[in-house]
Amino acid sequence: MVEQDRIKAFINSLDRGNEPYLDELEIIAKQQDVPIIRKDTQALLKFLMAQAKPVNILEVGAATGFSALLMAQYSSPETRITTIEKYEKRIPVARENFIKYDRDNKITLLEGDATEILKALQPGYDFIFMDAAKGQYINFLPDCLRILNKGGLLVSDNCLQDGAVIESRFAVTRRDRTIHARMREYLYELKHNDMLNTVILTVGDGMTLSVKL
Repeated sequence: MVEQDRIKAFINSLDRGNEPYLDELEIIAKQQDVPIIRKDTQALLKFLMAQAKPVNILEVGAATGFSALLMAQYSSPETRITTIEKYEKRIPVARENFIKYDRDNKITLLEGDATEILKALQPGYDFIFMDAAKGQYINFLPDCLRILNKGGLLVSDNCLQDGAVIESRFAVTRRDRTIHARMREYLYELKHNDMLNTVILTVGDGMTLSVKL
């Protein structure tokens, strides 16, 4: 069996790439050790923008704005994106990137704790991209389900924790055990919640696609 890393490298080598400004932002993020969605994750998001054609997108976890700008670039003209970021050092960078590159003014940045912001949001989202603190996914889920339209798509990133999620809790470092336990709980809930139909993919560092029934 061909190893997974070689398969991913081959698939990524076929990618047509993004708009130049997105490639530049990706390079800067990597140089500054800012988490950024992986190449195959980018490809899947672009595919979902074209296939699902979401109009009202919510992103939980903006970082420096790369993924929101990617979705803005490859979505329909009428699409609007609301993105949440808590980390104070990243908020000014994201804001500056949106001012510079969000040419169609699709993106609205909400600053603060997603736990509180989600509670204040009204239903009506047809696409939610979860890419924030992994240990909080399970806590964000009830409000995400409340505001997600029927037939809407919840996409969660970094769900396999570079394979650590399949290990016993005693095989991961003590500091990572809470995140490990919560991510396993989150994946179980996605697969067993009667409101959702979920598939777990090995794209990037693990992604889930959940349709609200």
